[in-house]
Amino acid sequence: MGASVSSGLRSLRQGLIEIITGDYDQAIKDTQEALRLRPDSSANYGNLVSLYVFVNRFDQAKSLNKEAVARKSETASLHASMYGLAFLEGDQAEMDRQVAWAAGKAGAEDLLLSVASDTEAYYGRNGKALGLSRRAIDSAKRNEQKESAALWQMEAALREAELGNGTEARQQATAALALASNHDSQILGALALAGAGDFAQATKMADDLAKQYPEATLVNSYWLPSIRATIELSRNNAEKAIDILQTAVPYELSGAPPTATVGGPLYPIYVRGQAYLKMRRGKEAAAEFQKILDHRTIVINFITGALAHLGVARAYALEAASPPGAEADAARSKARAAYSDFFTLWKDADPNLPILKEAKAEFAKLQ
Repeated sequence: MGASVSSGLRSLRQGLIEIITGDYDQAIKDTQEALRLRPDSSANYGNLVSLYVFVNRFDQAKSLNKEAVARKSETASLHASMYGLAFLEGDQAEMDRQVAWAAGKAGAEDLLLSVASDTEAYYGRNGKALGLSRRAIDSAKRNEQKESAALWQMEAALREAELGNGTEARQQATAALALASNHDSQILGALALAGAGDFAQATKMADDLAKQYPEATLVNSYWLPSIRATIELSRNNAEKAIDILQTAVPYELSGAPPTATVGGPLYPIYVRGQAYLKMRRGKEAAAEFQKILDHRTIVINFITGALAHLGVARAYALEAASPPGAEADAARSKARAAYSDFFTLWKDADPNLPILKEAKAEFAKLQ
């Protein structure tokens, strides 16, 4: 029994390492072995369901979820993963069922409410998203889980930064850090503040993280490059941002913790796409944003997945601005189609969002 437990833990740890590097196929094999050795482990069930979702093996995820429920090995994170799967399938009723399951459960209610808030933000319904985030924060606070409350509030701060609401992003991030200033909130806080234009505080926090976690792979090879590149991008140093992000290439498809999402936000790819837009390199920008769209089972319902549609549109609009000819005409047609896709996705979006106003103005210029 002891050897089996030890082997199971080794397989579990190996699978987690492979999730970090984005080697999902090998992570599945190792997590399957961990589950075979430890069929009583809720963590193994939750990790394997998430992996099946990441690689678009939905039927296996659903089957394994039923097995976990039958064995009474279900956890809040497992229900969050099933919510993510339902989102990808466009099954609102199932999403609602997962949120309803969590109601009143400490450590589950707040998680599922925050996951649901991401869905509202994904569709541009930021007012509803903030309302769900507030409920998630209050739920965590009631159960004396300040670190979770800070994480959900930092999630809201990140979204506000991406939507162009810089003042709100800074307010949310500051409040979250006051709740809990730990590894997770510092990483996400630095990224939110960088996106909101608070270069000084974001730089200080990034420097502190580098000192505190000199050996942490994801801190140094995923999050810090994303943070520092975002700072440079906000300073109009797009070329430097591209250089900084080279470090993140081996890890950019990771479902990288810490994250308050059910998937991975793919931040290095998203920031690189934004940098290429700044440099007016449309083809390269389109390739980066398309990479996010091609990996929607990883990003799931985080806002970078929705904004990648806008990124593609902007990239083709740059190509359309090239000298008149067949290529420019084709790019203009692709840009119009991509903008239309984004507007369809955001058909019920809050009309006052800065990024939506910008998109509509850009689209008008293509007519």
